[in-house]
Amino acid sequence: MKVLVLNCGSSSLKYQLLDMTTETVLAKGLVERIGLEGSRIIIDLPGREKIKKEQPFANHEEAINAVLAELNREEYGILNSLEEITAIGHRIVHGGERFSGSVVINEEVLKAVEECVELAPLHNPPNILGIRACQKLLPNTPQVGVFDTAFHQTMPKHAYIYGVPYAWYENYGIRRYGFHGTSHKYVSRRTAEILGQPLADLKIITCHLGNGSSVTAVKNGVSVDTSMGFTPLEGLMMGTRAGSIDPTIVTFIQEKEGLTAAQVNELLNKKSGVLGISGYSDFRDIEDRAKAGDEKAKLALDMFCYQVAKYVGAYAAAMNGVDAIAFTAGVGENSSVVRKGVCQYLGYLGTTLDEEKNKVRGQEAIISTPDSKVTILVVPTNEELMIARETLALVPSK
Repeated sequence: MKVLVLNCGSSSLKYQLLDMTTETVLAKGLVERIGLEGSRIIIDLPGREKIKKEQPFANHEEAINAVLAELNREEYGILNSLEEITAIGHRIVHGGERFSGSVVINEEVLKAVEECVELAPLHNPPNILGIRACQKLLPNTPQVGVFDTAFHQTMPKHAYIYGVPYAWYENYGIRRYGFHGTSHKYVSRRTAEILGQPLADLKIITCHLGNGSSVTAVKNGVSVDTSMGFTPLEGLMMGTRAGSIDPTIVTFIQEKEGLTAAQVNELLNKKSGVLGISGYSDFRDIEDRAKAGDEKAKLALDMFCYQVAKYVGAYAAAMNGVDAIAFTAGVGENSSVVRKGVCQYLGYLGTTLDEEKNKVRGQEAIISTPDSKVTILVVPTNEELMIARETLALVPSK
C-alpha cells in the first residue's frame, strides 16, 4: 500500500512516497521554481545521494508528471508501475468551516476548496492545480484532501469568534481558523504515545516553532484554541510575520507613510517578525548574532521566547491545567536556546528543564527532569505521515 503525498506551493511542489505497510519513506523531494527560470527537481532516495536535475517546468502538471516519471524509473526500484500508488494525499491549507476532517476529493469538494480561495489566496490555488493535474495524469487513483484548518474545527465558539460585529462572521466568515493543524494533530498523538497514556486523558500544548509558528491547546485529543487566526499572520511573531499587534497600527502607519492596504499587508507578512527586529529571518543566524553580542538579534530572540511562553500560559489557563508541552518544527526541534528561553518562564507550572537532555536536536526526547510536574518533550513533526495515514483511512487498499 503506497501513498503519494503532495504539497503544492505557488512555485514549488514537495512530494513524498510512503509504503504504508511499514510507514517508511520510499522517496521524497522537491520541485523548485515552477514557471520560473532555473527550475529543478530534487529526488531523495533512502541511503543514496540526492539527485538534482535542472529542467524547465512551465506549470504544476509538468512538475507532477516529472515526479511520477522519476518514481517510476526502473533503476530506482521504487515502483514497478504507477498503478502501485494506492492513493494521493494533498495538503490543502484552507477548508474554512466546510471541512472538519479529511475527505475523498470529488468535484463537490473541489468547488468548496475553490470557495475558500479568498481566505487563502496564496495557498489554495496551487493546491487546486495539483489536484487537477493528478486527475489528468492518474485518473483512476483516488485523491484525498487533508486540510491545515480541519483539526481546529473543534474549537468552541467562544474561542474562535472575534470581538467585532457578529455580522462579519455571518457575512464573510471572519473568525479564528488556525493552521498547522496536521502538525499539531500528529505531535499531540505522538506525545501521548511517548508518555504511554491515553490521548483522551491528556492536556497537551503543542508548540510548532519555525519560520511560521503557532501554539495549540489540545485537550482530550482535540484542539480547543490555537494562536493563528483568520490568517496565519495572527499569534506569535515569526520569521517575517508580525504576529498579533494593535490593529490601529495598520491605519496609523498607512497615514504616516502613505501606504496602501496591500503595502501594509506585505510589510506585516514579509518584512516584520524577527526579520523586522534583527535584520535576519533565519533563527540560526539570529542565535549566532545574539551570541556574538548583537543587541537586536538578542532582542528578537527574547521577544520570540517570551511570546511563546505567554501563549503556553494562556492555554494552560484555557484547559485548566497542562500535562505536557511538546516542541516541534524546525526551531522547536533543533534550538535548545529557544526551548530554554521559553521554559524559563514556566516555573509556576512546576516545570523543570533538564539542561543536558535539552541539548537534543531533531530527535524525540523527554527534556524535563523526572520530578517535573509537567512533561516537556521534543517531538519531530511528520505531516507527510499524518497525511498518508488520513489518506489511507479513506480509500480502499490495493
